Amino acid sequence: MTNYQLIYDYKDDRKYRESFNELAKLVFGLDFSQWYEKGCWNDQYICYSYIDGEKVIANASISKMTVVTNGKEFKGIQVGTVMTHPDYRHKGLGRKLMDYIIETYEEQCEFIYLFANDSVLDFYPKFGFERVQESGYFLNADEYKKKSNKTIRKLDTGNIKDLSLMKLYAKERIPVSSVLDVKDNESLLMFYFLIAFPNSIYFIEEEDIIVLFEEEDGELHLYDVISRRKVDLEMVLSSIVSLDIKRIIFHFIPDCKNVESEKIEAEDDVLFVRPMIEFGSERPLFPITSHS
Repeated sequence: MTNYQLIYDYKDDRKYRESFNELAKLVFGLDFSQWYEKGCWNDQYICYSYIDGEKVIANASISKMTVVTNGKEFKGIQVGTVMTHPDYRHKGLGRKLMDYIIETYEEQCEFIYLFANDSVLDFYPKFGFERVQESGYFLNADEYKKKSNKTIRKLDTGNIKDLSLMKLYAKERIPVSSVLDVKDNESLLMFYFLIAFPNSIYFIEEEDIIVLFEEEDGELHLYDVISRRKVDLEMVLSSIVSLDIKRIIFHFIPDCKNVESEKIEAEDDVLFVRPMIEFGSERPLFPITSHS
């Protein structure tokens, strides 16, 4: 194999940062530029990349996380943004990056985890990762339909005041789920505000709560509830569920009564863990806004 150079932690180097972004656009169709130009790339997110000359050709990033499950805290490392330029595939670059990350971090954290698509489900067990079955959570919407007259304002990532509000809440939020949630994921949450869900961010004025949600075909997808104090989730639902919504789909484990769950059968975002830990639930679900 050609002796490509390994570089890492280059968020302040414009040349490599922009080359990383070009690779992300090519492989995933993701443009990180707004995220780092608005100062959201911090020390929680570190890229490990191979370069050919000055061009980033392969990458695996880590996100430092505190995972909270039933009151217990675990120091976790999540691997994400694993990608190789099409011209440099089948050279073992991804394997070498995974080996390096595991060797670097396995003594610094209690577990390493990642989410894999169906093309690499056989790849990660080679590094000692075990597959974990996640579940989806949902609720009949009938009893929550517009029982509240709270003022809900849509937030605009292009508005300086709104963006400052998002940054404050991302920094100071507390977990919304008592069963399984994460802390210290400010940088990643800002990615979801700016890149993934920029048109789905709402602020409940009277409660000082940011809510990420979308309505589609009679279903309300609740992605996250971001607050600096304990949240009454049923109050939130009563504020956002419109009359034509039949079902609420949660993208985290909700703390509310009558919630139902079912195993997720899709294989495009499969959880792998190394080593296995106790998640505090037989049906775990990592919040969608904690996926890197």
